[in-house]
Parts: sequence; structure tokens; C-alpha cells
Amino acid sequence: MGAQWGDEGKGKVVDYLAARVDVVVRYQGGANAGHTVVVGEREYRLHLIPSGILRGKEAVIGNGVVVDPAALLREMEELAEAGCDLSRLHVSDAAHVIFPYHLLLDEVEENWRGDRRLGTTRRGIGPAYQDKFSRTGIRMGDLLHPEYLRERLFARVSHVNAVLRGVYGGQEFDPEEMFRLYCEYGKRLQPYLTDTAAYLTGALREGRKVLFEGAQGSLLDIDHGTYPFVTSSSPTAGGACIGTGVAPTLIDRIYGVVKAYATRVGDGPFPTEERGGRGNLLREKGREYGTTTGRPRRCGWLDLVAVRYSCQVNAFDGIMLTKLDTLTGFPRLPVAVAYRWKGELFREFPRSLKVLAECEPVYRELPGWEEDVSRARSWEELPREARDYVQLIEEETGVPVCLISVGPEREQTILLREV
Repeated sequence: MGAQWGDEGKGKVVDYLAARVDVVVRYQGGANAGHTVVVGEREYRLHLIPSGILRGKEAVIGNGVVVDPAALLREMEELAEAGCDLSRLHVSDAAHVIFPYHLLLDEVEENWRGDRRLGTTRRGIGPAYQDKFSRTGIRMGDLLHPEYLRERLFARVSHVNAVLRGVYGGQEFDPEEMFRLYCEYGKRLQPYLTDTAAYLTGALREGRKVLFEGAQGSLLDIDHGTYPFVTSSSPTAGGACIGTGVAPTLIDRIYGVVKAYATRVGDGPFPTEERGGRGNLLREKGREYGTTTGRPRRCGWLDLVAVRYSCQVNAFDGIMLTKLDTLTGFPRLPVAVAYRWKGELFREFPRSLKVLAECEPVYRELPGWEEDVSRARSWEELPREARDYVQLIEEETGVPVCLISVGPEREQTILLREV
């Protein structure tokens, strides 16, 4: 799972580790996630389907995911054209469905907030989770029962239309047209719908290896992130159990993916943000544009106060460090090891959004390197300055770095410790 604000490079890491497992499962989020995987000359951009599908592994979309059927079917078609075996895809019949009104509500509510906007991807994720927890949502399995679907959908659309008409003065929806379309989606997706909780528990009891793939990052967790500038689900370790129905005692290793610098999409506090030319250089060198939205990401220096907090919340067994190659060419590399707030120095990540927004990072500067690390395939091939950078992360977090990614391709990976 991500240890920062998302976009840490989880797709590449999961694709690399998927060669060692039998099943890969997504447990939260929706099509607001974007995992980029490079295989040879081809770049894949996955939003709902776990990256392991590219390795020919069993791929599971868990009950904690909110699914836009239209987006899922588009992604399936693209993967089928690339030769992926979609018979290995399993979608939870308990996952909640995103409807067109969720996308519109996301749009109009974000516009209504104005300067107080949250910076959502406008993919309908928040409104879908809102329906889930207000117990008015519709699940994937409901698409297979037309009369039940009609009853629930018509009731929900009636309420949504009243809100759109009375509050926003905007577009209203035809429930009959939507009903027919989603019944068709249900027919197309029926072969893939199943009780994924039972499937995963059975796979684990048979001794098969299961890799849980998070979306977004720990600092965007609805409970443990920088609320309210967070996502609507739990991208932390606990979310893996809730989002799949797998018991906590069946999970034996937890790894955090850490980008060698920091990025954030959307609004919210970002203590180490670099707004000058160096921030722009990080963005261009790292190709820091959203996989889902195309929006430029805010860029800054590695924040080990925030990473330490993620280590606390998730109890990582190891860190997967990505994009070390992006830092090549910077003469000095600032790394935040503490914060200063109103003259007070502290190393703990503040829970108060107001305090965090007013914090100044306390940097430890390390010398950079000029060597091209993208060709390194072992610890010894990395320049001394790059090794010092990695060792500082281990010292400050107390968690070993197990893997270093020095480029987007599969072979641009250095395995330091057996996973």
C-alpha cells in the first residue's frame, strides 16, 4: 500500500511482486486510482483491475471497491486486446456500483464548494461511498435481479433528481433508461461476479499466495489521513481486511511503497511542497501527471515525518522505494526529518489539519549524485550518495528498505531483501 498521498508507484511494485504469488486483489477505492505498469514497449494504465492480471494471475476486485461498470468494461476490452486472460478476473458481487448520478453529484458538489473544494477526481467515488454508508447503495450482485434493481434504482434516482432540482437546479436522470443500461451491464459482467470473500479465504487456506493491492495512500485514509482532504475509503492495512472479507490473522506481511520524494494531487496541506523551479523539475523528470485525471501533481521533497506516521498506522514489515532515478542530477537533496510549529520542534505527524498546514519542515540535506542509477541492478552499483539516502530512510523509520525501483520497467528493480 502507499505510504504517502498516493501515486507512489504501487502499480510497478505490485506487477513485480505478482510473479511470486497466485492471486492479486484490490480492496478499496475505484476508478479514481491509476496504476501504471510498463511491460516492454507497452504502457498499461489500470484503474480497477489489479496489476497482477498482466502476469496471468488470478485478479480479484474486492467488496470494498466501488465499481463503475462502464469503466470496468472498457478496461477489460483494452486488456483483452492486449492478450490478457480475463477468465482469471473475479469481481465481488458485494462491491457497490457507481451510477451516472454519482459522477454528476461529484461534479456539482465540488463546484459548489468553490475555494473549499477537496480536489476530488470527479469519478463519483465519494457519492458512491456516501450511498453505501447511508444504506441506499446498489451492489454489483443486484444488477442480476431486475425487479429488485428496478425498485432500488427508481427510489434512489427519485431522491437524487429532487436534490439536483431543488439544490443545484441541474440535470435530472431518466431511471428507466438507466435501468435498461445497467441490466445490460449485469448480463455482460455476470460471468465474473462471485463471493470473493469466500474465494480468497479458500485460496489462503489452500496455501496459495495472495497479494493485496492498495489504491491511493495512507495519508489519504478517511480516518487516518489529512481529513477532510482524503479519499472516501481506507487505503491502510486495516482496509485490506474490511475490503475483502479476509480475517486479519490470515495476513502475514505488510509492505509500504514510498516514493523517493513526495507528491500530492488535489488540495490539502503538503509541508515539503517545492513551489519553485526545483518542484517543476521534479514534476517533469518524474512525469508527475495523474494517470486518471492528467492533472499535474504537486511535488516536493521526501517527508519522513509523514512516512514514519504511515509506518506507525500500518506496521510495515518493509519499504519498497520507488523513483530513486528521478533524483539524479540534484546537487543537494533536502529530506524532512521533523517539523517546526510556533517555535516548537517535533517529530510526530500532527493530527490537526490546522497545525499541519502551519508546520515548517526541518530538513536534513544530503549530497546528490550525477550517475545514471537507472542501469543499476544491485546495491553495490548505486553511487555512495544514493546508498546514504536509502540508509537515512531506514534510520529514520526503523523499517528496512526491501526493494528499490530505478525506472518504470520490470527489470529496473533492485531487490535488497527477500520478500
